[in-house]
Amino acid sequence: MSSGGAGSDGAFVLGVDLDNVCADYTAGFRSAVADYEGVDPATLTDEVSWDYGEWGLDRERFLAHHTRAVTEDHLFATMPTVPGASEAMWRLSDAGVWIRIITHRLVANWAHATAVADTVRWLDEQRIPYRDLCFLGAKPQVGADLYVEDAPHNVEALRASGNRVVVFDQPYNRHLAAPRASDWVRVESLVAEAVVASGRAFPAPLPLDGLDPAGDRLEGASGGSPEPRG
Repeated sequence: MSSGGAGSDGAFVLGVDLDNVCADYTAGFRSAVADYEGVDPATLTDEVSWDYGEWGLDRERFLAHHTRAVTEDHLFATMPTVPGASEAMWRLSDAGVWIRIITHRLVANWAHATAVADTVRWLDEQRIPYRDLCFLGAKPQVGADLYVEDAPHNVEALRASGNRVVVFDQPYNRHLAAPRASDWVRVESLVAEAVVASGRAFPAPLPLDGLDPAGDRLEGASGGSPEPRG
């Protein structure tokens, strides 16, 4: 079994994926593909498989569109946020959860600087709190007490290594076993349960509407986010 990955203060660590968990990759990618192909975005379905074959893309065309969208359209800086992600993550952070962003965005050759810079910019602009930001594909190598992930291969690899994973619901992962969340309200509830089960203290109940909006706090904080970044 995985031994988890406690934060520097012994906090419960939540490993959070970005694309189609915090950031609506499908919506941003749809706009980029529709614009390039000259088609109505409404014709590109939400019910997609991992490589978006339902949009007429094979693996090679998917990667070509992805690379162009990242490097030319700055996809990682402009994607919409999954509803409720920022608010729920702020409440969890305020409750003492150590948020560790773990994402595999360094896919396109010669575009790493753009991917990293645009990711950090997006996190700041969308008011996403975090303490660690990790770019890598082998997610079991990064310790966490609980993970939130959408990619089937990552969920399977993490679980095979003895890790606990909440599947963030997407059309391409519905064959995977629970626990599963279709929104951030459910993620927040599952994380709270896991923190309590780990024997750590967890303030309860959490106000679903928040008492201090993340955006207001960040606007008034010196240096941007109050969370240290490593």
